[in-house]
Amino acid sequence: MGINLVTYLLNLFPKIGLAKIKYMKNFLTIILIIFTISLNAQNYKEHKVKAGETIESIAKQYLVTPFDIYALNPDAKSKFQTNTVLIIPNSKIKNAHIEEEVRELIGYKKHKVKRKETLYGLTQKYSVTEEEIKKANRFLYSENLKKGDKIRIPKYRTVISKQTLNNTVKKYKVQPKEGKWRIAYKFGITVAELEDLNPGMNSIIQSGDELNVPNIKDKEEKPIETTSNYYEVLPKEGFYRLKVKLGLTQEQLEELNPELKDTGLKAGMVLKVPSNVDVAGSLIDVETTSLESSLKNFKTKKLALMMPYRLNRIDIDSVKETKAMIKNSRLLSIVLDFHIGVTMALDSAKQLGISTDLKVLDTQYQPATTRELLTDNDFSDYDAVIGPMEEKSFDRVALALRKDRIPVIAAMNKPKEVYNNVFQTIPEDKLLRKAMIDFVKADSLKTKVVIISDQAHRASSEALKGEFANSKLIFSRKTKKNPKDAFFIYPTDLENVFTAGKTIVFLETSSNSFASSVISMLNGLIVDKTEIVLATLDKNKAFEGKDIDNNNLSNLKFHYPSVNKDFDETKSNAFARAYRKEYGVSPSKYVARGFDITLDILMRLASEDNLYEASSDMIETEYIENKFRYNKSLFGGYVNEAVYIVKYDELRIVKAN
Repeated sequence: MGINLVTYLLNLFPKIGLAKIKYMKNFLTIILIIFTISLNAQNYKEHKVKAGETIESIAKQYLVTPFDIYALNPDAKSKFQTNTVLIIPNSKIKNAHIEEEVRELIGYKKHKVKRKETLYGLTQKYSVTEEEIKKANRFLYSENLKKGDKIRIPKYRTVISKQTLNNTVKKYKVQPKEGKWRIAYKFGITVAELEDLNPGMNSIIQSGDELNVPNIKDKEEKPIETTSNYYEVLPKEGFYRLKVKLGLTQEQLEELNPELKDTGLKAGMVLKVPSNVDVAGSLIDVETTSLESSLKNFKTKKLALMMPYRLNRIDIDSVKETKAMIKNSRLLSIVLDFHIGVTMALDSAKQLGISTDLKVLDTQYQPATTRELLTDNDFSDYDAVIGPMEEKSFDRVALALRKDRIPVIAAMNKPKEVYNNVFQTIPEDKLLRKAMIDFVKADSLKTKVVIISDQAHRASSEALKGEFANSKLIFSRKTKKNPKDAFFIYPTDLENVFTAGKTIVFLETSSNSFASSVISMLNGLIVDKTEIVLATLDKNKAFEGKDIDNNNLSNLKFHYPSVNKDFDETKSNAFARAYRKEYGVSPSKYVARGFDITLDILMRLASEDNLYEASSDMIETEYIENKFRYNKSLFGGYVNEAVYIVKYDELRIVKAN
């Protein structure tokens, strides 16, 4: 790592830990106080809004819904500020209709900018906001308005709609065998709404727990059937998608859930399905989505990057010592590479009109430091938080930001708990194994399968044999000296195993010596008309190191599932060129990962109102070395299910087709 990177690190110091504080002005306080005097004190109470509070957090505090607060404070929808006095109901209010104004875009007016005209002046002239003008003219996100610019001014009309208020809440005791999805179904709400009403609720609820639920009549509660299963509808899922995923037609779903005929499918609603339906779904093939054509939300994105820079250990007055520390500290090297990828992604997003407000925070790889950062910073209006890397620190951040539904991105680690606001970017191991099995099954040729395994992988290899009924299973030998596993097979074990045609050989082991021996033996068995393709469900360190001949792996066309692929250096790549120009070397996989994850977050945020709406499992994105398709688990957050099958080809690792 060269001196350029050291200089980059030193320049980073002034940018870390800078807080930006926004002050809001009061509004309508006197009017609300006068209004309050006329209210019955036994049925209502006052609440003065504190800094950082939201309508949702206040509603939770008083065990009412946001709709209850809006009913008595209609101006709070458009004018909500610190020190505002709100009227909070104590008891259930009427389910009456309220009128709500909605602005509807009906067209555009052309305008040529005159001398000294400003965005603010145009907002006053045409009764629109600066954001609405910028959204209609994307270049204004990165450029200033100037004389002669020809821009579009959006025209709106006001539509009055009626909305029915929800009821307030009541206490409910969890019954045996009830989970979040069953309770949400019972009371006709989404799992997210149930969690919003119960910010302190555990990920797995227990019989006897008391929860806040909508205060509906007993006869309005839907009956729960222990013989049925329940499924939560994901954003943008339609009946066709559910037919593919659950195997149920629209008619079958409507028969089980009659309300669908009136309401249609809505994201978050819980559906009753037969008990034999796998609600977790299975791996699916999705075409890569180009989000660039779907960008519409150009509000500046607020991101926080929480990484263990450990700046407290660096002597900024000594470039020599700093350079030595970077060279000798693998963790710091990874963190800095990832950070550079993040900043490159910000630049790429800016070219698309996406601006970012990034706050960089040093966790020092210490949970105690992370706790201090949570105390000293307000994340309630952030679009996403990336990190931290350390498991306990990540768990602490995810749990702390869960109540405000701030997405927390597990970029470099698999979190201990995938809360409903967590985005796990690294696919699960079982998903990688399934992808490899499905890849082999999809081979149109009639291929033979052989499984070679050490004793530690006996159970998983026997399960693998169950996937390929006619496969042959060979285990490593045991000896008196090594009764558990001697990690070898005899050449005779492979006699008459390989005939003309193609044979897939799964090698399942964690032993480097065993892998080296078997790979060498298989390579020697390749003759005319006999094709041997090596594969594994788990490409671990057994397949690396000086004892493994990469020429043999290339000869065997070694296939394995992977979280990422290597970018092709033989092809033109703007990302790689920009990195080489700045640092003189090719980017590492950590630079690429920082770039891919950050650009994906920003592109998704710019394509929808928030990251949750932009993360249905029908959206699969791909960048330099990584791809992302998130599936929301029934009990928690979002897990990336996009994986690669890669292979050795002419001493290069390429994507397998």
